[in-house]
Amino acid sequence: MFAVQYDRFGGPEVLHLGNTDAPQPRAGQIRIRVQAAGVSPVDIGLRSGRTPMSAQLPLPHIPGVDAAGIVDEIGDDVDGVDGVTLGDHVFGIVDLTTLGGASAQFAVLQLWAHKPTTMPWAQAGAAGTSIETATRALDLLDLRPGMTLLVDGAAGGVGSIAVQLATARGVHVIGTARADNHDLLRQLGTTPVTYGPDLTTRLDALGVTRIDRALDVAGAGSLTELLHLTGDPTAVLTLADFTAPTHGVRLSMGQLAGEPDGRHGLPAAADLFTEGRFTVPIGAAFPLKKAADAHRTAEHGPRRGKIVLSVDDVRES
Repeated sequence: MFAVQYDRFGGPEVLHLGNTDAPQPRAGQIRIRVQAAGVSPVDIGLRSGRTPMSAQLPLPHIPGVDAAGIVDEIGDDVDGVDGVTLGDHVFGIVDLTTLGGASAQFAVLQLWAHKPTTMPWAQAGAAGTSIETATRALDLLDLRPGMTLLVDGAAGGVGSIAVQLATARGVHVIGTARADNHDLLRQLGTTPVTYGPDLTTRLDALGVTRIDRALDVAGAGSLTELLHLTGDPTAVLTLADFTAPTHGVRLSMGQLAGEPDGRHGLPAAADLFTEGRFTVPIGAAFPLKKAADAHRTAEHGPRRGKIVLSVDDVRES
């Protein structure tokens, strides 16, 4: 099969399109012919070699943890209970212990859900881990209808998903973002507020008197202020600030840290999409052969929505 690969760590220029063996699904997995694949922050960190997890990668490595496509092979122990058959259109997540494999002609999914008929491939291909992560975080925060949730970093890939899933739970959501992303947040049913220090003053100006829970997606050093707003370390959760333990705040790292996953969020989000209550904002889309440009945009571009690769434009040579 063809696949985006890198055989050394570095900048986006190390990515190239080449041939490799197609993966085979193990028990409990399915293989898809990929139509679209997401580019996420973890892909950037692994490719650069700046994260300790890079040392776990056998090279050459195929990046990407999110993909959507057409089921073409089904592993053992995947039966009618899972409701998947050859030819089904699905979206999901690769086995995260492999740290990649989605940016290719074929990919093996560990977690998946059926793609709604009207959901564009680009949205489906970029959705998986953001939905799983957001669902896991909202579960850990023990949200209940009528609560007010503050999402710090609400316009990015995970934040823009989290605000919608929280709203669907009957929660009032306030999201921080740059001013040019406020219209996006309003479209997602979220009250926007400008990102950055002195958040309390800006919330006071909006007439916000209570923050029940806070989710830090940005990891930009806001935990002290989020603690002040909620008054309770157990009411704050971060996905990106590794100083959390010094604040008494939970840091959620998902399956790689042995936490329960948010896989149930995938079919739930698909249902919400069908109802017109959910979307996956796409910041930029690129053909697979422009993977380096996609990584460059994800690394240096504006933090708004998801970056996605279209796979259907590539032909084997």
